[in-house]
Amino acid sequence: MALENRYLREVYEQVCKKDPDQKEFQQAVYEVLQSFEPVIVKTPALFENGLLERLVEPERLVTFRVAWVDDRGKTQVNRAFRCQFNSAIGPYKGGLRFHPSVNTSIIKFLGFEQIFKNSLTGLPMGGGKGGSDFDPKGKSDVEVMRFAQAFMTEMSKYIGADTDIPAGDIGVGAREIGYLFGQYKRIRNEFTGVLTGKGLAFGGSLVRKEATGYGLLYFVQEALATMRNETMKDKITVISGSGNVALYAAEKAQQLGARVVAMSDSAGFIYDPNGVRVEVVKQLKEVERARISKYAELVPGSEYHEGCRRIWQIPCDVALPCATQNELDGEDAKALLKNGVIAVCEGANMPCTPEAVDAFLAEKIVFSPGKASNAGGVATSGLEMCQNSERCCWTAEEVDTRLQQIMISIFHNVFDAAKEYGMEGNLVAGANIAGFLKVASAMQAQGIF
Repeated sequence: MALENRYLREVYEQVCKKDPDQKEFQQAVYEVLQSFEPVIVKTPALFENGLLERLVEPERLVTFRVAWVDDRGKTQVNRAFRCQFNSAIGPYKGGLRFHPSVNTSIIKFLGFEQIFKNSLTGLPMGGGKGGSDFDPKGKSDVEVMRFAQAFMTEMSKYIGADTDIPAGDIGVGAREIGYLFGQYKRIRNEFTGVLTGKGLAFGGSLVRKEATGYGLLYFVQEALATMRNETMKDKITVISGSGNVALYAAEKAQQLGARVVAMSDSAGFIYDPNGVRVEVVKQLKEVERARISKYAELVPGSEYHEGCRRIWQIPCDVALPCATQNELDGEDAKALLKNGVIAVCEGANMPCTPEAVDAFLAEKIVFSPGKASNAGGVATSGLEMCQNSERCCWTAEEVDTRLQQIMISIFHNVFDAAKEYGMEGNLVAGANIAGFLKVASAMQAQGIF
């Protein structure tokens, strides 16, 4: 869809001119701006004082060097980032990603998306993101610790419990968060809620590990009920990925009565027509840190296939892309639609290309962008922040109930916003508009500086 409004087009063209090589960031901005044409018509005052120009420019982007020593005694150097994108409604909040693909474009796209995602939760959190091109895979625990400590030594200058609260993301799990938190505590002599995703022994929240996956299914269940008068019961489901999001999305999907038949990792995917045994995948990924291919050796009747893209050729009712950005393209979307998919909800950040999104919207299936349907992780991070501030720990049932309420609320806010602006059923537009209106109002109220 082209940008018809001249102002929106000028804002996007300026982004491309300033950052010509940042394709992921450009894609994220374009996708959001597409939704704003009816908002400009209905509430033009929101766009005064260069609001969009300010919205698409980070308040602060820090790039820094991380030097660390490997097990051979050799000094290694990685590049790292922290993008503090927007603090209109609260302190910066967003994960850290350790992966070779990390660069300025990836971090800015993720930070920009985080603005709207955090706004949708209803919690007072701004948008940010960070990470490094360091790859934890193949590194010893000691090497990961040395890197994390060196990373935090530099990043600690820019974060704080009331300023910027990072969390985990790809490549940053409980192990890495522990090392990062320990180093922050040594440097600052503070035991605070400066990181979320912490271990339960030192300020973490119950259900945090499960939150993004569980939240995704709470959103899907509500979307199916409202838009199709259906549930997840007996729905054949395909889930890409096998990290925290995918694992716990699969677990919750099965609890809701679905049959998950496929999961993947970066090397390939498994197909189990009898239903994937999530406990086996958990053992492989969380304990053994093994490839998912081993599943086929352990579970009779299952198959392993090299390469990830063909996972979307498997006929299913519900598809949940939970791996990484741009993993599902236009051809994959056509295959899913041809095989009768009724719902595609993003568990990862921007896993569907623009061509795929257009195809899903054209067919009017249930399609949800990650900024809405995968917001359960950051929502529970916000709940962890609340518990840290109160110096208390809620029960798993209390956290899970709050998470479910937040995800149901997100769906209805998104659905209602799309309807109000003449795009009923378009959850992409609804998520962008609902997230934007709160941030825009706060920015306007706080002046232009």
